Amino acid sequence: MFDIVVNPASSSGKSMNTLRTVETILTQKNIPFEVHLSNYAGHTTEIIRELNKKDECKVIIMGGDGTFSEALTGVTNFDTITFGYIPCGTGNDYARASKLSTDPITALDIILNNNVVFADYIDINNNRRCINCAGAGMDVDVLVRYASIKHFKGKIRYYIALLDTLLHLKFHKIRFTVNGETLEKSVFLLTIANGTCIGGGMPISPESDPFDGYFNLVYVNEIPKRRVLPLLLKFLKGKHLDYPATVTFKAKEILVEVLDTGKIEIDGEVLDDKILDCKLIEGKLKLFV
Repeated sequence: MFDIVVNPASSSGKSMNTLRTVETILTQKNIPFEVHLSNYAGHTTEIIRELNKKDECKVIIMGGDGTFSEALTGVTNFDTITFGYIPCGTGNDYARASKLSTDPITALDIILNNNVVFADYIDINNNRRCINCAGAGMDVDVLVRYASIKHFKGKIRYYIALLDTLLHLKFHKIRFTVNGETLEKSVFLLTIANGTCIGGGMPISPESDPFDGYFNLVYVNEIPKRRVLPLLLKFLKGKHLDYPATVTFKAKEILVEVLDTGKIEIDGEVLDDKILDCKLIEGKLKLFV
């Protein structure tokens, strides 16, 4: 028996077309299932809390990284719940990091093979869970602009938001405490990465591994604005780690505080909060791969 949790708004509604394909295959194979539609922000969290009251449940998440993040936040007992993921979002960055297929039929086959591994996630502020990346700085400014753009969709919309952000670029004051050291920086961006990519394939942290027991901190110090475009081209190729202004290392805990008007993001959701108190939770998430 599978419980399928679907975000009908994912990828401009394409998730519902994918759901019909999944329903057809499961019906043909005589595999029982029940569909649960996530109809508003936070609804996925509520659904998972109810499903997790069962002695055992197998849940298929159909949505983007944000939907999966909401699902994790709803888990009350990791011992009795196993997740399958059929990516239906715009970016599907966690699927890239965990080597999951973005093809729905292949993704469903993986789930039905019943091969389970234990993956990491990031606990944030003791009330949120992050599956892919959280951060502050330029990438959050892009998400804010992305939400305000109404006439484009998908990656085109993201790149328009990125261009607009670069044209009105500002650096952000950040304080962070990691490995016993507290630093204050003016940064281009800062990312706490369990996964490798943001923005639908931009390899922000190509060395990350969601199964290695660490997250990667990647931050880029303030640089002359004339150097931003060449740096961005390096980002697109995952070559920015060699750039002198880029700092990256592995950690298990970090406290990040935004000291200016900037915001934070968790798996693509922008929050007005100024604090990211992050702890890596190792090998707790049961995942079909």
